[in-house]
Amino acid sequence: MNDTHIDFSIDYSKLKIFDEYNTKEMLFPIVMSSPHSGRDFPAEFLANSTLSENELRSSEDCFVDELVRQASDVGIPLLSMRIPRTFVDVNRDKIELDETMFYDAPENSTSAGSRRCRVGLGVIHRIVSQNKNIYNGKLSYPEAMERIRNVYEPYHKRLKQLVDKCVRKFGFCLLLDCHSMPSLICNIMNEAKPLDFCLCTLFDESCPTEISRQLAASLSAKDYRVEFNRPYAGAYIAFNYCQPRKNIYTLQLEINRSLYMKESSYQKTPDFQPISNNISEAIISLGKFLLDFKK
Repeated sequence: MNDTHIDFSIDYSKLKIFDEYNTKEMLFPIVMSSPHSGRDFPAEFLANSTLSENELRSSEDCFVDELVRQASDVGIPLLSMRIPRTFVDVNRDKIELDETMFYDAPENSTSAGSRRCRVGLGVIHRIVSQNKNIYNGKLSYPEAMERIRNVYEPYHKRLKQLVDKCVRKFGFCLLLDCHSMPSLICNIMNEAKPLDFCLCTLFDESCPTEISRQLAASLSAKDYRVEFNRPYAGAYIAFNYCQPRKNIYTLQLEINRSLYMKESSYQKTPDFQPISNNISEAIISLGKFLLDFKK
């Protein structure tokens, strides 16, 4: 990264940060989030990136919000991010900032370096897949703080409100954090059948095993291959919202993109609707299971 200073500001009044569905009446003790399905790029961001919109979309969990909408429509709240993770990643801690990305980072910064920061995938991404740099220079630190204040914090404020509402109604909540994974990762294990779903439980720390096994059983019954915590174990939302002592559990769902889309062209395949049906049926079945889970 060179030392060119990249200065721009975003007109946040033109942006809708997230969509929410079926948040008024909760019929099951589940809240769903789709933090990486956003594809509304701020125009100012696109104008100052070295990459095309399609290149920036390589980090997107395409259509995941749509895949689970049927489950939401039966009475499960869904919070879906509209802003892309390449602009600000709400599935990171907001202090996961790579200070080398900024020409004016304060000396007394409270940022915390992490492995994700070092590889360019902190709360403000430096790269997309194949290590392509998003910017040809260094950003303004105050501008990054504006992203966090105007995009990151509103998303988490609303997500917490929904989780707390669920706990008040049912006495507990399962936060189902919905994602997709590249097919390359699903095939890299060199096993006879590619991985279809990964259920991430922080190695059985984020929710009781009965919950994750129930979802796995529903998916496996439809002849999908399901793994636990491989290749992912869970990220910030799964870790940060998990509070078993307060009866708040988390489960991160990862879906193989090749099941429902053409990854190179960001297009749905004819299998999209059947896959959506199957996933939603499994989530609804989980919701019914959870109604009796605490009784």
